[in-house]
Formats: sequence, C-alpha cells, structure tokens
Amino acid sequence: MSRALISTGGGRRGEASRGSTVDMSTDLAGIALPSPLLTASGCAAAGKELDAFMDITQIGAVVTKSIMLKPRAGRATPRMSETPSGMLNSIGLQGPGIESFIENDLAWLAQRGARTIVSIAGESVDEYSRLASKLRNVGGFEAIEVNISCPNVADRGQVFACRSESAAQVIQAVRRNSDSRTPIFAKLSPDVTDIVEIADSVIRAGATGVSLINTLLGMVIDTRTLRPALAGVTGGLSGPAVRPVAVRCVWQVRQAFPDVPIIGMGGIRSGQDALEFLLAGANAVSVGTAVFNDPSAPLRIHQELAELLAERGFARAADVISYAHRPEETTPVRSAEDDGGVEDWDFISE
Repeated sequence: MSRALISTGGGRRGEASRGSTVDMSTDLAGIALPSPLLTASGCAAAGKELDAFMDITQIGAVVTKSIMLKPRAGRATPRMSETPSGMLNSIGLQGPGIESFIENDLAWLAQRGARTIVSIAGESVDEYSRLASKLRNVGGFEAIEVNISCPNVADRGQVFACRSESAAQVIQAVRRNSDSRTPIFAKLSPDVTDIVEIADSVIRAGATGVSLINTLLGMVIDTRTLRPALAGVTGGLSGPAVRPVAVRCVWQVRQAFPDVPIIGMGGIRSGQDALEFLLAGANAVSVGTAVFNDPSAPLRIHQELAELLAERGFARAADVISYAHRPEETTPVRSAEDDGGVEDWDFISE
C-alpha cells in the first residue's frame, strides 16, 4: 500500500502539509488510496471545477457525478432549496451521457493523474448493463459506484435500492458486464425499513462494497407562494442534518458485515465528522454538500482529520476504522469493604 504521510503543521491553503506524523493512506477494496477523503457524486461534476481550488490528486479519489447512457437535461427549475443544516436538490441526474463523459471527463481525469471512481445510474437494468460494458472497454478508473438510490426521479419505481430484489438485479447486471477485477460499490438509500437487508442483497449479488448513504427524500413548501419550493415537489436532503442517519447506517452495516468495504457520506464538513464515520466503520468518506461553500473542503477535512488522529495517538488512519466497535474494556475496582477476593470486585467501564 502506498503511504501518505502528513504532518499536523500548517500549509498553504489547497496544499497538503509535508511531514511524517500520520499515515493517511487507506485500502478500499484493494485500492491503495493516499487519503480516506473522496468527493461525493453529484457535488463536484468530474473534479475539474474543484481542481482550481485544490490539487485533486492529493485526496483519495474523485467520485464522478452519476452518468447515464444518454444525455439528460434533468428536472425542471427551481431544483435546489436551502434547509436548516442542509439543502434539498432535485437535479434529476442531469449529464452529458456516457460517450461524452468517456471522451472528455474520464480522459481529463486520467491525464490529470487523479484516482477516479465512476458513478453510474440508469432507468432500467439493461441501461446499467450497457453502461458497465462501455466502461469495461475503456478503463482508466479504479472502481464503479452504482447509484441505485437517487430520489430525484419522476418515477419512484426507479429507486432500485428501495427493494432487495431490484437492487440485486442491477448489481448482478453490472457485475456480469464489468471486469471481474473492478470493485463495485452499491450506493444505498436510507429511505428503507432495513438498510442491512438491502446491503445483504447487493453483496450477495456481487457488490464488492457499499456507499452509505444517498440523500433522504424530503420536501419544502414556500409559505409565500403557498406551493412546493421545488418544481419536482420532492428532492434529496443532504448536509449536516442527515449525518446521524448516515453514521447509523454505516454502523449497522459494519456490524453485520465486518469485512465489507464501506464508503461513508452524509453531512461531512469537518475532520471530526470524518472521524466519526471512520469510527463507525467506513473505510473512506465522501464530501459533498460542504464543497458548495468551500470548494477545497475535502483537502481541508483531510488535514483536520490528520490532526485529530495525531492528538488521539493514532499513527495511521487505517487503525481508527471501526474502532468504535471494539469490545468495551473493563477494569476491576476494589470496594471499601473488599476482603481481597477478586470475586468481590466491582467492574467499571474505562
């Protein structure tokens, strides 16, 4: 595994500090990353815009905006609305289509030297199959994130992640049409009764790992117009408001599947937030909404996380992954009337 050593000292904005205190490298399904910090799909296009504010080769990877088979205009405007501690978006998977993406965005990322995780989305199982086949023929990326959970579609029946059977069908199709060496991450929705059940279905279907979580379905009504604020009525809620839900999902899936790679996301805007996800069991974390007001957020959070790890005595970021799941430690404590027999000791948590 390549090692990314970072000091807790200062550095110029948009540039990682040089030093040798904390090893920030991580392994994600066999992919050696210099940092556990990734971009989140949908919030940074293919990384070109963010590269003006930070060196995208210094973070773990760029997760591209979900790409579909054909060009797509997305949903009608207005399609974004600010909410307390977050925002609603109803973009509707707008994009140039897979051919343009490969020729322009994927080629640029390869030339730039960025590690890339390609996010794909489709309206049918066949579309996912065809997307996977096209990507198999070009390469130039480290993994595929299969977006089966976008809430911003007109037909809620297209949210494949809401049912175990449909989620599994999509993952089977992508796995069958992808290079067997390419890791596949299924991006799941929190809008389900049992996230572990859905995770189990996609893992059994061939997913290497899971991405947790996509946005929650929400709605805002404009009290001036007395109408829904979004043209599409509902949208995906993101930002700090969803973080506790996301951490809970990561925790539950990690408990059920101790060895499955997890990318955690949902309201991460500081090193402390990232640390919480790693402690819950995420192998890497994606930063999304935070980049709208701080385009260099992934690299800043990388730095903050390194400082927090150093303060807590961790030499490697990898050592903190799932650390909150460790067995509770106990220490024998003598009571005042103890006669010396260990059997009479009380035990307290450290």
